[in-house]
Amino acid sequence: MEITAKLSQYRQAPRKVRLVGTLLKGMSVETALLELKHRSKRVAPVFYKLVSSAIANAKARGLDEKALRVLNVRVDKGVVLKRSRPRAQGRAFPIHKHTSHIVVTLTDEPAKKRSARTASATPAKKAVTRTVAAKAK
Repeated sequence: MEITAKLSQYRQAPRKVRLVGTLLKGMSVETALLELKHRSKRVAPVFYKLVSSAIANAKARGLDEKALRVLNVRVDKGVVLKRSRPRAQGRAFPIHKHTSHIVVTLTDEPAKKRSARTASATPAKKAVTRTVAAKAK
């Protein structure tokens, strides 16, 4: 079962928020909360609160907290607040204050394991790049 928690119009650019959001994908909620507690980014306490809210939503539906993991974190662009800064000779320069919409999705299903085909294909690519780099020298 999937559980979501949403935050709209958070006043930070989506590009900066996604840096923390991508770290959480696939983590168990316990690991994610621990990671967020020690992360120094400005958005980390916001994500901590959002993941905690999603956990509370899951408990309200009768799910076990220990089985939960972060399925997906989506950070979308919100509205842009447009302001202007006075400049020389009566001009005005635009200032765009970006906002973000954040959606955290949790699930109680176990993580899907990678297939043998995908697991074996990845090291082969790395080996090819190493040989190309060796030939370049």
